[in-house]
Amino acid sequence: MAELGFNEHHQNEVINYMRFARSKRALRLKTIDSCFQDLKESRLTEETFTVDEVTDLLEGLRAVVRGEVETELINTAHTNVLLLRQLFSQAEKFYLKLQTDASELENRDLLEQVAELEKAEFKSTNRKATQESSKPKLAPLNEGGVSELLNKEISRLQEENDKLKSRLRMIESQATSALDEKCKMEQALKDLQRVQGDQQWAVRSQEIDSLEQSVATLKANFQDALSTSSATQKDLQHNLVSAKHDLLRLQDQLTEAERELEKKFQQTAAYRNMKEMLTKKNEQIKEIRKRLQKYEPDE
Repeated sequence: MAELGFNEHHQNEVINYMRFARSKRALRLKTIDSCFQDLKESRLTEETFTVDEVTDLLEGLRAVVRGEVETELINTAHTNVLLLRQLFSQAEKFYLKLQTDASELENRDLLEQVAELEKAEFKSTNRKATQESSKPKLAPLNEGGVSELLNKEISRLQEENDKLKSRLRMIESQATSALDEKCKMEQALKDLQRVQGDQQWAVRSQEIDSLEQSVATLKANFQDALSTSSATQKDLQHNLVSAKHDLLRLQDQLTEAERELEKKFQQTAAYRNMKEMLTKKNEQIKEIRKRLQKYEPDE
C-alpha cells in the first residue's frame, strides 16, 4: 500500500471499498451463472439440435448476459460517482478543490498494483480468519484497561480536533482578509468610476458651453442678416414708390399731350409731331412698366 501513497486510515477505506466491489462482483457472477443454468434446465432438453435452434439459444443467452453485464457496468459507474460525491463533499467543507485525472484510470502499472493489493489483502484476510477460528479467544479486558484505551483515544481525537480548529481559524482568517481586500478593491473601483464620471461631466460641460456659443453666434448672424434684409426691403419699397410717382407724372404728361393733340388735330405737321411724341411717351411708359415688373412681379 505504500507504493500507492496511502496512510493507514486511507488504506482501510480502500480495502473496505474493494471488499464492497468484490461482493458486488461475486453477486453478479452468480447471476450470470444462473442464466446459464436456467438455459440448461429449460432449453437443453433434447439430445440433438439444429443449427437454427442452437443459434436461437445462443442469441437468447447473449441478450441475457449482455443485459446483466451492462446493468453491472452502469451500476458500477453510478457507485463511483457516489463515492466521488462523498469525497468532494468532505473537501468542500474545508474550502478545498479536488482534481481528478481520468488518464490515470488506464495506467497498467497502477492497475496491476491494485490487483496485487487485492490478491494479497484477501489472501491474508482468509488466512487470518482461519487462524482466528483455530485460536482460543482472548479474555475480555478489565474495566481499567478499557478506560485507559478510551482515554488515549479521546486524547488523540481531541488533539486532532484542536488541529482542525486551528486550521479552520487560519482558513477563516484568510477568507476574512480576502473579503477585506475585495471590499477595498470595490471601493477603489467606485472612486475611479466617480472620478471618471466627473471628468466626463467636465468635458460635457465644455461641449455644452461651446454649443451655446455657437448658437449665440448663429443667432447674431441671423439677426444681422435679418436687419440687412429689412434695409434692402425698405430700399426696394422706396424705389417702387419713386417708380409709381414717375408713372403718375408720365400719365399726366400723356393726358396733357392728348389734350394738345385734340386741339391741333387739324394741323398735319403738328399732328405728326404729336404722334411722335405720343409714341415716345408710350415707349417710356413701357420702359417704366418693365421697371415696375422687377419690383412687383405679381402685378
